[in-house]
Amino acid sequence: MIRPIKLRRKRILVDVDTQIDLLVASGANCIKNHRRVLMNIRRIVAWARVKDIKSVSTVLCRPQNNASHCCIAGTAGQKKVSYTLRRNRVGFESCNSTDLARDLLNNYEQIILSKRVDDPFEEPRAERLLTELRADEFIIIGAPAEGAVTTTVLGLLQRGKRVVAVTDAIGCYDRKNADVEFRKWQAKGAILVETKDLAGATHLKTAGICNCKICNMTEKEYQTQVSA
Repeated sequence: MIRPIKLRRKRILVDVDTQIDLLVASGANCIKNHRRVLMNIRRIVAWARVKDIKSVSTVLCRPQNNASHCCIAGTAGQKKVSYTLRRNRVGFESCNSTDLARDLLNNYEQIILSKRVDDPFEEPRAERLLTELRADEFIIIGAPAEGAVTTTVLGLLQRGKRVVAVTDAIGCYDRKNADVEFRKWQAKGAILVETKDLAGATHLKTAGICNCKICNMTEKEYQTQVSA
């Protein structure tokens, strides 16, 4: 009897704006659920590393005269959370050019694309890369659900990509609004999963990046506060 050949799925981790200003309490515009999201982002990135899943990351980089005071070029808050960085990576500044080598993910574990606006498909390089990438599955993490993550998810779906959104590794400012976005993605064809569905159970108790009171609580203390 001839055993069927199991073909390995090609997956890409799309890491949306996992930056200090958005994910750490001291940041300029931190999401509401940052403790849980930071832990789950850490788990998903570690899982992708073990599974040899390459990643495409977007980073918001606003000019210094921008009124939002969030993710401003050259500031500490604009930097990516440290454990979302892969060792073998390459980065590209935002510009109006589409020049990118075709074999980037053969040579690097991570491509980091800077963008001036939330929607990566408004940036020529990001639009080209995300449109031309051939993969069986695009796994989405990042923040915020109400902005950059929605534009990324819907843009990929419009281009015929299979999208898997890891909902508990996606940050938000308002849970009700985020749930509306999740349902919108699902209606358009996205698959919604949780971190445990991909990375399994964990004993991780802290994200190890934020020093705020909430992130330094024990899990029991945190659950008590959440349910209060």
